[in-house]
Amino acid sequence: MKPAATSAAPTLAHGYRPRHTLPFRVEALRQLRRRRTLVMLGLLAFLPWLLVLAFTVGGEPEREGGASLVDVATSSALNLTAFALFVSTGFLLVVAVALFCGDTVAGEASWSSLRYLLAAPVPRGRLLRVKLAVALAYSATALVLLPAMALLAGTVAFGWGPLEVPSGGELSGSAALGRMAVVVAYGMMTQLVVAALAFWLSTVTDAPLGAVGGAVGMVVVSNIVDAVTALGSWRAFLPTHWQYAWIDALQFDIEWAGMVKGSAVSLSYSLVFLALAFRHFERKDIVS
Repeated sequence: MKPAATSAAPTLAHGYRPRHTLPFRVEALRQLRRRRTLVMLGLLAFLPWLLVLAFTVGGEPEREGGASLVDVATSSALNLTAFALFVSTGFLLVVAVALFCGDTVAGEASWSSLRYLLAAPVPRGRLLRVKLAVALAYSATALVLLPAMALLAGTVAFGWGPLEVPSGGELSGSAALGRMAVVVAYGMMTQLVVAALAFWLSTVTDAPLGAVGGAVGMVVVSNIVDAVTALGSWRAFLPTHWQYAWIDALQFDIEWAGMVKGSAVSLSYSLVFLALAFRHFERKDIVS
């Protein structure tokens, strides 16, 4: 008589549902209570008011020849918003995204709470997906908060009006708002490579500052290499080469070529970094 076949499938505890562990809302509230989240969001909200104060104390910028974004910053709320995005794209927004995405896993490890989350038990893949979703949500919040607060500060200080295009002419308020939406959407796309790299490094190291600093360092090095004009067309493959292509959206006729190329480059790097993050974390020994 043959013995009864045994099932190889693991037996789950009654009521245990892997998909219900670590809900998005719970993780979002946990991250919101973190001091670094409140400080960074507060800094982004305060920056436009600081710019208004600077222009108030220093007076309106003098225009010499062709106008730039700083030359027209005090023309209206929309112009102040464009200038605030211009001065923040290369560093401040990079730091914000790197902080939200680089601290999310490494922060748990540094507090020795990561192993307790997995012992809940939260499947590793779900833990990464939820943490990544929350980090990207806060990154998107940062990228929306800055221009939104700049619009408010600019309206209070300089009034509402059309967007004065640096190349000459104006865009109506309604048309300019649509262009600003394009700018913010493209900003989210270009910052995706920073988010993905910081998130990968967050799974590799137990030091949050290492993950954040690694992502910011990548941007700094990429900008330095991008300044080497001898590289020619090879610079187009750098992750930061197209970060200011959103300026093409503030012209009378939008030039999409630069933003399309920048989005493709950023998305390509991001997929590689995220794949590395999930692959490494699934095989990592969690001791923190």
